[in-house]
Amino acid sequence: MSQKFPRLFYLCLTVLFVLNLVQASVTELIYDEAYYWYYAQNLAWGYFDHPSMVAFLIKISSLLFDGELGVRLMSCILSAGTYVLLWLMVDNPKKKQYVIHFFLLVFSFTLMNAYGFLTLPDTSLLFFTALFLWLYQRFLASENTITALWLGVVMAALMYSKYHAVLVIFFVLLSNYKLVFNKKAWLAVGIALVCYLPHFVWLYQNDFVSITFHLYERPNQPYSFDEFTLGYFLNIIVIIGLLFYWVYGALFKFRATDKFSKALVYLIYGVLIFFFISSFNRRVQAQWAIVISIPLAIIAFNHLLTHAKSRKWMYRVGLVSLVLLMYARAWMVYYPLFPMYFETHGNKEWTSELKTKSGGVPIVFENSYRRASMYEFYADVPAISLNNFMYRKNQYSIDGSEERVRGKKILYVSKYLKKGEVSYMHLDSTVFHGNFIDDFQSYRRLECIVEKSNAGIGYTLKVYNPYPFDIPLEQLKYTISYSNEHKQVKQRLPLKINSLEPQMALLKSRDTLHYTFELPLSSMENPSYFRVGISENNLPAGLNGKPIKLE
Repeated sequence: MSQKFPRLFYLCLTVLFVLNLVQASVTELIYDEAYYWYYAQNLAWGYFDHPSMVAFLIKISSLLFDGELGVRLMSCILSAGTYVLLWLMVDNPKKKQYVIHFFLLVFSFTLMNAYGFLTLPDTSLLFFTALFLWLYQRFLASENTITALWLGVVMAALMYSKYHAVLVIFFVLLSNYKLVFNKKAWLAVGIALVCYLPHFVWLYQNDFVSITFHLYERPNQPYSFDEFTLGYFLNIIVIIGLLFYWVYGALFKFRATDKFSKALVYLIYGVLIFFFISSFNRRVQAQWAIVISIPLAIIAFNHLLTHAKSRKWMYRVGLVSLVLLMYARAWMVYYPLFPMYFETHGNKEWTSELKTKSGGVPIVFENSYRRASMYEFYADVPAISLNNFMYRKNQYSIDGSEERVRGKKILYVSKYLKKGEVSYMHLDSTVFHGNFIDDFQSYRRLECIVEKSNAGIGYTLKVYNPYPFDIPLEQLKYTISYSNEHKQVKQRLPLKINSLEPQMALLKSRDTLHYTFELPLSSMENPSYFRVGISENNLPAGLNGKPIKLE
């Protein structure tokens, strides 16, 4: 082990680990971290937006520490592990002479740097991508059963991290198609499927809600070359940072000489091409292509080991990048260092102000899983996001969170209110308002199932009550929202429904009522989709039905 890791490597890794621990402890959460912390309060095999790995890591961290470090400890550990695995995959004895170059190079990868202390699904995705590639390298050297078993476990861990992980597995296997005839490779795949089976079961039990949302229900926007495709190219530069010229230069000059290096090339170009094509359909977020950081780091480090001129420039620019990234890290803690507010600024202040003004009652945030989870983390008061027709579904839509505030006095906070009984301000001077509701009742889990009428005119509507209690029909009003081809809501109208059953006062628990309706005339030009929603107790209509394509 000492031969593989010089003493200087241990020193640099320790400094990096301690730096990340301190950063994790003193930096306020970003909104997505707070949302995943909310996941971790109820461990499950899956969640609305992502599989379960991020929640599992946060749960482990919280068993050892409180506060922000209780969310981020495992990220610091996995980040150190990623550096170790990257070092092991570089098969060049000269690397021991350039330990500082190695750390400067990897530290300069901006998103990999950030995920060294932030806890997001991509944190574990990076680590398990590195671990998968390292195991694959060992498997190529010796096709033994133990390595195959570990490959299967790690493939499952990849998929539990993020659905995008399927690209890592696919392109690595594609680079060596003869694995199709390899029994041990099939053993790895079988182990991966067995380990991933609980998530498949969760998806089935939850009507494949994650897949349905990501593939069919996610709102989009009209294609823009600047925002979509050009933005994609900017993103793949941003994830590398100041060293992008030398890193991508090393890639363009790189030639695969064996099956492992071929896998690195297939993985990089496969992911880049996949998301380039995706950019013509939707905006590609920077972190979606983050997995290319692992093979790029290996290729770039190998390149600088054998090219003195590149090594000199990468070292110089790496030092500049080190200074800038350290300044950025300090700014994340202390916002006056740069005249721009970030998600890590002011959360303790606004949550404390709102808790004081609300008297500590539970908070119902309209259309904001971000503020709901952030508020609950810092205020230690129950909070939920109540999602309506102008927003999208999220974890609060499927986990029964309504029951935490049902029948209680709550403060309903909305960005759409012009004034309210309570107002509070974020650090960026954005003001939010809220009103108290003494006996809060919402029924966002009511299901509206729409089908074309057999008579050919109008539609049929089934309204199913999944709750363990009856619901007074007088509390319900029906609405319809019209959307454009990108599923962006442009108009909402009241919906008149006609009952096919004797008039009733209650929608019984676990019962279904049947109605018919005709679409109200829309003033919107060429609407593409409509969606039925239910407004209960004069709340904004929910997302009770699915988007229906207009013919």
